[in-house]
Amino acid sequence: MMKVHKLPWVSALAAAAVVGGVAVAAGSVVGVAEPTVAVRDSGQMSIVLAGYTVSQQNAIGKAKEYLEISAFSRSGLIGQLKYEGFSESDATVAVDSLGVNWNAQAVKKAKEYLAISSFSHSGLVDQLEYEGFTSSQAEYGVRGAGL
Repeated sequence: MMKVHKLPWVSALAAAAVVGGVAVAAGSVVGVAEPTVAVRDSGQMSIVLAGYTVSQQNAIGKAKEYLEISAFSRSGLIGQLKYEGFSESDATVAVDSLGVNWNAQAVKKAKEYLAISSFSHSGLVDQLEYEGFTSSQAEYGVRGAGL
């Protein structure tokens, strides 16, 4: 048997709940249904996102992990999740559920590139487009990075 508890939101950045005397914390998932904590009879706890299959929940978690370490375009992140073995459908649902600001991701990616190499304005726009950003996102990213 599994008991399911809603996590009370403390702030836009973090949530916390006490389940069976144990504090459980979860990061905010922008644009995703409010998470709940599921506690199995074995005492194991897991975060459950209402309205998503287990595979979609796993894809959402993996997408969040990738966005924490690097910037991605929408198509690039979907492609990375597919490379990880998620179906195109689950990868697309996961990426679209996060409410990512793709212009901000383009700025972050442009800065990542400028930190490791020199680029002309047009060369960096081309690189961002190659990474899957739209022309307008790439232009926004390059300008946002100061080039």
